Amino acid sequence: MTVRQQGKPASGLPGGAVALIATLIIFYMVSQFLRNSVGVIAPDLAAELGLSASEIGVLSSVFFLVFAGAQLPLGVALDRFGPRRCMLACAGIAVAGAVVFAQAHTPTGLIVGRILLGLGSSSSFMAPLALYARRFPPDRFATLTGLQLGLGSFGTLFATAPLAWASAAFGWRDSFLAVGLLSAVIAVLVWWVVREEDAGSHSPAKPEGCRDKETWRDNLKGVLEVTRIPGFGPLFLMHLTTYSSFALVVGLWGGPYLTHIYGYGLKERGDLLLLAAVAQIVGSMLWGPSDRIFGNHKIPVLCGAMGTVAVLGTVAAIGTFSGPALIAWLIVFGATCAYTPVLIGHGRSLFPPHLVGRGITLLNMGTIGGVFVTQTISGVVIDFFPKGADGAYALDAYRLVFGLQGAAIALGCLTYFRTPDPRAHRS
Repeated sequence: MTVRQQGKPASGLPGGAVALIATLIIFYMVSQFLRNSVGVIAPDLAAELGLSASEIGVLSSVFFLVFAGAQLPLGVALDRFGPRRCMLACAGIAVAGAVVFAQAHTPTGLIVGRILLGLGSSSSFMAPLALYARRFPPDRFATLTGLQLGLGSFGTLFATAPLAWASAAFGWRDSFLAVGLLSAVIAVLVWWVVREEDAGSHSPAKPEGCRDKETWRDNLKGVLEVTRIPGFGPLFLMHLTTYSSFALVVGLWGGPYLTHIYGYGLKERGDLLLLAAVAQIVGSMLWGPSDRIFGNHKIPVLCGAMGTVAVLGTVAAIGTFSGPALIAWLIVFGATCAYTPVLIGHGRSLFPPHLVGRGITLLNMGTIGGVFVTQTISGVVIDFFPKGADGAYALDAYRLVFGLQGAAIALGCLTYFRTPDPRAHRS
């Protein structure tokens, strides 16, 4: 995707702009909910459909596989057809995915639903960024991106306690049908509110369906150019492990761990995972400006990464906690693994302006693809251990999965340490 930094200079945000930003954030919130929605209801899915740990891992991770695989063609589609059309198409697919998932009675049906949900969510971040770049002055782009990430992450909160409450009251099937209805409403909002350009833009509006000069071949050449930038490889490896740590716990195995090891029910595990989700949102806001405090990106990234290693290593070594210690562990975990904004900023600093769009898109593939790898492998690992008489997974299985994730982050840090940091050179 070619991110074009153009837009109208404006001293304030008119009502239309506020409506646009609110719509784009709500669109992203639904994606955040969907990607993390398996963790809370995983024990219920396993009990109702007889799913193994490997099947649960695939069920959750296939969303991220499809999401990651869609990023490069999405970048081309955004430039060729515009963000509005991409968002409308994706919203329609998400509605279909929610219905298929809610009506599924086999593992295959659930997986097909998750595939459609992953594809339907694939434009939820990059399409808003493209609109921000087209509609607003360059000096507002970073602020709007921060709003998109920060406020959009509240969707993760709804995948914890609120989803648990809704599932307990109405069942997980009706809950997902409600999400499908919400996605349809959001599609109407996108159709009504979102426009490719506005009258105040510096350049004339591009008619929908009008193609830019860039071809698939040009896009591929740009992607290859990004991969040859010094430091891209280590940075990509860090992206594989950063968000996947949060998704591994809150998005997948945190719910089963709380049920199988501590005996918590649906509502209790939803409340506890909510703590980690809130800590992650607050942590993102605190980590965000840390590159300016330290004068570079690498120090805060390494601090956050090694802090996450320590937190995961603690549960791998100890296995269980007392009630207050468990609450503290979830909060610290959510806060320490929230350094992703600094890592994204580091990546953006490496790319020349004409490659920023493709560079960020490619790193986003690493972020989401890492979740697929982590969740898939973790399910296989857990299945190596015998289940209890009640179908519970073994404590040692959880300890190993969390420990392996900590080791993966530590290995990523060893390569990331060599990554050049332009901000450090400017300090």
